[in-house]
Amino acid sequence: MNSKYRTQPFTIIHSASWGGIFAVYALLSRPDLFNAAIAATPWVIYDGDGRYMRDQETKKPLAWDRKAVRLGIRYRVFCASLADVFDTEVPEEWRADLFTLIETTPKLDWLLLTKRPKVAREFLTPRPVLPNVWLGTTVENQKMANLRVPLLLDTPATVRFLSMEPLLEEVDLYRGGFSFLHRIKSPTGKQHERLDWVICGGETGPHARDMNVAWARSLRDQCAGSSAAFFMKQMTRRAPIPADLLVREFPGGV
Repeated sequence: MNSKYRTQPFTIIHSASWGGIFAVYALLSRPDLFNAAIAATPWVIYDGDGRYMRDQETKKPLAWDRKAVRLGIRYRVFCASLADVFDTEVPEEWRADLFTLIETTPKLDWLLLTKRPKVAREFLTPRPVLPNVWLGTTVENQKMANLRVPLLLDTPATVRFLSMEPLLEEVDLYRGGFSFLHRIKSPTGKQHERLDWVICGGETGPHARDMNVAWARSLRDQCAGSSAAFFMKQMTRRAPIPADLLVREFPGGV
């Protein structure tokens, strides 16, 4: 990984929706595993009571960006770790404010993970592509892959990724002969983009559903046959990861 990435931990304090987020706290608690910055920003879009913490909270990313410039490094910012900035209840003008902040912090790579890629596509398609936006969607089974991945790939973004955690069944990213892992051109001439990064993990907690290790190996092998990076985050209930699955790549080799 690129040694110019550094860790900048921060914890979210309110959220819009729960679930579908790969566990950022594990990343923050073990930065030695990453040599990278994953900062869970407290950017509060909507917390259910209409509270909006724009002025207070934008100061922190601006400070991170200034520090990154000063040190000659980049930070990765995992935005709203327990929220979804593309939640349908989030007013669009608030999202616009967030993207203004992203545009004014070019030394921060913003990781935005959503369960609502259709909303993300509608919001981002008419806008200029920002080089520091990494857009991801949650995929736990084949049904969600078939539904969400095409929407993600049809959305402008510098990096497109999947959070496949918890992985609840085997998922074929080559389904139907159409690969989500390769950039292809259709007979009509339309360019179809590809996935850049696949994050895989099992569920945790007392009622965790088991993840078959073969499902994770299948994803690893699918990524190995493409340009997509594969990141094995954890096994079910944080059981030891088999040695052959200890693959923790980032897109572009960073």
